[in-house]
Amino acid sequence: MDYADIKKVPPEQLNGLCDGLREKIISTVMKNGGHLSSNLGVVELTVALHKVFDFPKDKVIFDVGHQCYAHKLLSGRYDRFDTLRQKGGVSGFPKREESEYDCYNTGHAGTAISAALGIAKARDLKGEDFNVIAVVGDGSFNNGLIYEAFNSLRLLDTHILVILNDNGMSIAPTVGSMHDYLEILSHETYENDKKERHAKIFERFGFKYDGVYDANDLGLMIDKLTEVKKRLKTESVILHVLSKKGKGYSFCEENPEATHGISIPASKSVKGEYSETLGKTLCRLAEKDDRIVAVTAAMTSSLGLGEFFEKYPSRSVDVGICEEHAAILCAAMATEGFKPYYAIYSTFLQRSFDEVMIDVCSQKLPVTFCIDRAGISGADGETHQGVFDLSFLNLIPELTILVPKDIEEFEKALEFSAGFGGPLAIRYPREGKLIFDKHSDIEYGKWETLSEGDGKYVILACGERALTRAFAVREKLLNRSIDVKIVNARFVKPLDFDMLNSLKEKNIITIEDNVLTGGFGSAVSCAMSESDKKIKNFAYKDEFIPQGTVEELMSLYGVDCSEIYYYILDNENRR
Repeated sequence: MDYADIKKVPPEQLNGLCDGLREKIISTVMKNGGHLSSNLGVVELTVALHKVFDFPKDKVIFDVGHQCYAHKLLSGRYDRFDTLRQKGGVSGFPKREESEYDCYNTGHAGTAISAALGIAKARDLKGEDFNVIAVVGDGSFNNGLIYEAFNSLRLLDTHILVILNDNGMSIAPTVGSMHDYLEILSHETYENDKKERHAKIFERFGFKYDGVYDANDLGLMIDKLTEVKKRLKTESVILHVLSKKGKGYSFCEENPEATHGISIPASKSVKGEYSETLGKTLCRLAEKDDRIVAVTAAMTSSLGLGEFFEKYPSRSVDVGICEEHAAILCAAMATEGFKPYYAIYSTFLQRSFDEVMIDVCSQKLPVTFCIDRAGISGADGETHQGVFDLSFLNLIPELTILVPKDIEEFEKALEFSAGFGGPLAIRYPREGKLIFDKHSDIEYGKWETLSEGDGKYVILACGERALTRAFAVREKLLNRSIDVKIVNARFVKPLDFDMLNSLKEKNIITIEDNVLTGGFGSAVSCAMSESDKKIKNFAYKDEFIPQGTVEELMSLYGVDCSEIYYYILDNENRR
């Protein structure tokens, strides 16, 4: 089977090609991890796109990018696909640096239509002739960016094809009024005149609506795309198709949410996931405090909130992929006396920066941000590394930032948050691998000494990964008769100025799972700028961090045990 040039594959062999693509996707994801059910659902649609359009001359943009694997296999990357999501390998998302077939990098929801319009407008200005297609899932149709893009279609006076891939899911089942709207368009029980009335919403933006079709019927998709391709010369089209998430793999079809993303454990030493502790602790706290509300943006199960949503449905809100809206919703509920907990991945919290600053913090409202997947997240690459939150949150007045050292302290942090009266961010990685021996009560703005040293060096570390490396360095140094003091700097904001000012050690070392610029180390250096202390910060370089394992990337980008160890040894040799 020729996966490199689908134009040469006879029509009677195309269904077999689809089967081969599914086998390759399943076997690779089961080995490397990745997005499974979403990719299986669009195999026929992707094959039809490659059969009808002329890529890479024509341009296709996959919104989010969770459904791009078949596209990669059909565009010259079949032989390298076994390296999916590995360091230096094929990315799990569209990536311009990887192939000319990937015309725009995606990773977050809602961006594809804006990008398609921008590329189409540039095409028109240059007098070129090619087609631009955006493949967008129904879950992304909750995102406000989609409608900002819609609103400028007539203004830009250009033509694109939007394929609305409707499988009733984002990561979790799609929610909201637009989901209900699409249900009317796709459900057989509704009369045609009602469907036509509902389709007019797209036509008012300037699109011709065409739907609904079975995206897993390969022959139908080829015929329909061939027809639509001709129409793109004179109009923009929304092609509404229905696909089966997990198509061709019965377990995925029956469990589309559970198999959206397949994860390969980073190590066998995992004690548990922080998200499990979040869910259990919030349920326990909510039993005694009816002010507590849980909010998420389309990631209920991934963030550990499934049990809370079952026990307290009236105090549970999933707004869909609308991160900014969720932040304002929390702020508004807090003005009325509620205690909202907004659970979100670090990489997606970036989208809510303005709302965190203005709506929550400038009003000093008691919203707690539970920031999951903070620090390096690993194999999803640049768009998903959670290495910026300490930096962009650190500059916001009135916000307290707490970084627990392990899962047990995370539970204590949540208990602390229940009685805290202002904006609070608690950040943590996905997996908890270590439970430290010492635990003390959390006192606002106070750090915790975990080991006493010999008075020469102190390591200030925030979070489990940073502290793990601090102790690893200490163990190696003890063999050289050097003992370092280790401090759990669990409050990044405010810093523990009392402890900082009382440190007798002349050498201060900071470690964090965040970029250096604007992070914890930067804050310490700024606070101690007029002291006689020698300060060395270990944090990530000023770069976007690609895919790889957590261990590989932490070492490669600046948080390396050996580098910290040799820094101290070199410093000793110069004494």
